[in-house]
Amino acid sequence: MAIRLLVCDDHEVIRKGLAALLAGTNIEIVGEAATGKEALEQAEKTKPDVILLDIRMPDDDGLVTLDKLRSKVPASRVVMLSTYDNPTYIARAVALGASDYVLKGSARDDIIATITAAADGESPSRSGEFRRIAGAMQVRQAIDDDFLVPALSMGRSDPRMNRRRTDSREPPVAEPHRFGEPLSPAGCHGHCPCFLGPDLAGGSHR
Repeated sequence: MAIRLLVCDDHEVIRKGLAALLAGTNIEIVGEAATGKEALEQAEKTKPDVILLDIRMPDDDGLVTLDKLRSKVPASRVVMLSTYDNPTYIARAVALGASDYVLKGSARDDIIATITAAADGESPSRSGEFRRIAGAMQVRQAIDDDFLVPALSMGRSDPRMNRRRTDSREPPVAEPHRFGEPLSPAGCHGHCPCFLGPDLAGGSHR
């Protein structure tokens, strides 16, 4: 059975390009949308298996639309589509329940693999950006654990429990979450990628 896909991008050339790219595959485009509002309307009308959603939209941006789509069509998987390899966008997409995140410059096979994995419930795919982030988080956790165990063996307290802000009016710093779980709304507004480390977070705390 073909995978039913809704393509949401404000540039017609991208929508037509994706239609040409996916021709002859097991992926059937059942609708197109150029705005966040159209994306919501088409999603409710077509009930697609997968929604390919641009991160930048003319009215609501893609992340706002993603949040609404998860409520309106929870059975549909959402894959974010972007030109931007931006860790902040990727972290927010994780928090809001996207299945994966793929770059517009990705190879044809990688785009097809990401859509197929989302439809099969196997996200993140090996081709999507979430796999890279998940790997980075695992490495970061391993580094933290390698530091923590010797510290505790010498009688020191867990340094992760001593993270406090000097200004009591500021929210507490959010602890790293396990991949696939929603980010906490506390600290960093619930979507800061700082826990990914400076290389992936791009040096920006917020």
